[in-house]
Amino acid sequence: MPRHRTGDARKRSRWRGPIGTGPAVVLSVLVLAAANLLLHRWTGPLRLMTAVAVSVLLLGVLRWAGGTLADAGLAPGTLARGARWALVLMGIVGLVYAAGALLPDTRSLFEDRRYDGMTGSELAARVLVVVPVGTVLVEEIAFRGVLYGLVLRARGPVWATTVSSLLFGLWHVLPSLHLATAKPALTSVLGDSALGSVLAVVGAVLFTAASGVLFCELRRRSGSLLAPMGLHWAVNAFGYVAGFLLR
Repeated sequence: MPRHRTGDARKRSRWRGPIGTGPAVVLSVLVLAAANLLLHRWTGPLRLMTAVAVSVLLLGVLRWAGGTLADAGLAPGTLARGARWALVLMGIVGLVYAAGALLPDTRSLFEDRRYDGMTGSELAARVLVVVPVGTVLVEEIAFRGVLYGLVLRARGPVWATTVSSLLFGLWHVLPSLHLATAKPALTSVLGDSALGSVLAVVGAVLFTAASGVLFCELRRRSGSLLAPMGLHWAVNAFGYVAGFLLR
């Protein structure tokens, strides 16, 4: 019997933990279900602290299952490459949003009644604190970090992308409940009715699930969680900026 194990055998041994991959995925989903309710209900510092706590807890679940920071896309050696990807993606999103907000045919897509009465300081707090901590951090660690990493090691990238993206879409059911009435462009198409609200929620789930596929692919190609983090922040933060300026 050879004294040295193969690379695959060493990899499998490092992946063993007190719990298996399946239970770790189930536990992560249960944590996220509870977190979704709390984050939807709470605001301010309590929401931010919850987002950080959930992120740490999920990374703990990954570690409990035998995973590492590399499985979450946070290996130190990949951070520089991920940061370069993030900066490029943020620049592209900024250009697209600027063009869309300036063109008359697409300007209405950025209008949102939820920004009425928002002050400049509130905008800065959302862009610099609420979005990166309360949204991007917890969602990227959860869906493109822990869940993607767990399923990737067990079933490969296709399954990892599918599971992560479907759950990411479902995560947005609660935030999209009043979307049809908040955005004038959607209200004009779907109307202010129960059916319109349902269609808006379904559309939001499908759109965010498709976005999740893109985020997963960025994580896979860059090897770093920073790439989808950068794109995710830019889409949300620049959306706030555009909506604020077009009030």
